[in-house]
Amino acid sequence: AVSACEKAGQWDQALRLLAEMAIAHVEVGTIMCNATVSACAKGGQWDHALRLLAEMAIAHVEVDTITCNATVSACAKGGQWDQALRILVEMASAHVK
Repeated sequence: AVSACEKAGQWDQALRLLAEMAIAHVEVGTIMCNATVSACAKGGQWDHALRLLAEMAIAHVEVDTITCNATVSACAKGGQWDQALRILVEMASAHVK
């Protein structure tokens, strides 16, 4: 369902579904988070993408190149170049694959 939201650019629905899954104690993994971050990127919601990236780290959900690329894309669309560059630097120093 989250992937369908991503394809349709419905970032708000993707975030809602992710939150509902967490409330229901459903394990949320990298793929699900990546789809949500991508939906946020398509909708230009850089702040939500950054928040989700931070929440993934706190929840020990693996961050991969797809996560980082989607977050960088969201920041770029929102004109947040300093945030995009910060993510790229952190990605390189963390050896994200």
